[in-house]
Amino acid sequence: MKKVILVTGGAGFIGSNVVRFLINETSNIVINLDKLTYAADLSWLAEVEQNDRYHFVHGDICDRELVNRIFVKYQPNYVMHLAAESHVDRSISSSDEFIKTNIIGTHNLLECSLAYFLALSTQQKYDFRFHHVSTDEVFGDLDVNSSANEMFPYRPSSPYSASKASADHLVRSWYRTYGLPIIVTNCSNNFGPNQLPDKLVPKVITRALEGREIPIYGNGLQIRDWLYVEDHVRALYLVMSKGKVGQTYNIGGDCEKQNIEVVKFICHYLDEVITSKPEKLKSFYELVSFVDDRPGHDIRYAIDTSKIKKELGWTPVESFETGMIKTIDGYLDSGLSHRRNDA
Repeated sequence: MKKVILVTGGAGFIGSNVVRFLINETSNIVINLDKLTYAADLSWLAEVEQNDRYHFVHGDICDRELVNRIFVKYQPNYVMHLAAESHVDRSISSSDEFIKTNIIGTHNLLECSLAYFLALSTQQKYDFRFHHVSTDEVFGDLDVNSSANEMFPYRPSSPYSASKASADHLVRSWYRTYGLPIIVTNCSNNFGPNQLPDKLVPKVITRALEGREIPIYGNGLQIRDWLYVEDHVRALYLVMSKGKVGQTYNIGGDCEKQNIEVVKFICHYLDEVITSKPEKLKSFYELVSFVDDRPGHDIRYAIDTSKIKKELGWTPVESFETGMIKTIDGYLDSGLSHRRNDA
């Protein structure tokens, strides 16, 4: 049955992938509420912007009057809450926007959702879902023998992860106290085409292609689990439509890699496909420069994804290698394809 889905942050990296999936792969109606900060780009939604099932609203989740108007006008069945400030380095240098958007914005969205929910009929209440999209960073630094399942204690390290942990707790409390039907997902590091260059993967790709230094924090041995963004999107839709109310689901690629391993893979793949490198450069890896580590940098993240696999039957389609090749090719094809061996 066709649903009306309110997506917050739908012009961001993950959000735009969600919106395109919902329009291209389902019959649902999508309302995209986005503030259009530095992390958003409407060009990522060019292929769906003329679709009559897609509606864009420029605005802030902290604007309660606007959010209430959206609920009244569009009558959503689902809320997919992806709007967030998400860059760890930025949260360390200036945390204000992270507190405002990730905590106060989430609180505002919960209040508007609850007021809307309480006025629904019994059947409409049964069909309503508030899906909060979060991160594995809330679990903090893990030792080599640990993986965080859905019951793992929260130990956030950065202002970013602390703000997301706060939002997670708020969402769960609105379920426990008020009965708002919520679902929470915690995902690992996403990657894919069209990600902004302040994240590791696009930073390495773009700097390599420009012949610029590739800075790597510390010794580069920090471990992250890597998840191709389209696999994440499929999981999000599955959880929203089939998951149990009040539950949390971890979403990950079961693919732990040291940061330096990721960098080496990208550089070596570029070595194979790029026809001409910058002068005197034998390998793009020569551009790597190790810099002072950032404050409070967690060494290892790892999440246990057995619950979503067992209960909902989800597994990632892309491996690290296939997803990374698609990602690199996406950047090359978006404007640098003339530099490829196979062009």
